[in-house]
Amino acid sequence: MTIERVRTDNPWEDKIGFARAVAAGDRVLVAGTMPLVDGVLQGEGDPYVQTRTALSNALAALKPFGLGADAVLRTRLYLTHLRDVDAAGRAHRELFEATPPVATLVVVSGFVDSRVLVEVELEAFRELAERPPQT
Repeated sequence: MTIERVRTDNPWEDKIGFARAVAAGDRVLVAGTMPLVDGVLQGEGDPYVQTRTALSNALAALKPFGLGADAVLRTRLYLTHLRDVDAAGRAHRELFEATPPVATLVVVSGFVDSRVLVEVELEAFRELAERPPQT
């Protein structure tokens, strides 16, 4: 099985030592992704904008593998406030309404940047071009 890794310019990847996305066979995992664009927090204080941005960033990590939202099997949303569930859920629904994945949403005590309200993870699936016949 081939393992492929995608890195971005996010400074946390080098600081902590991780890849943004890793594909192992058909499975593609996207690391916890914050609502940053060019290192700048988007939507400070706005859980909807932060969720849309974080999910868009995570989906962008699937593009090198030729995948989009329809390939996502699981999402995980981590929020710092229970009050943000509806806003985060609305952003999630807008991106995945056509092909809903399974989803987990939990409230956590915080992130490395206290302005961040949401962080997301994705798991996607890509089918191999050729599979042996199933018996």
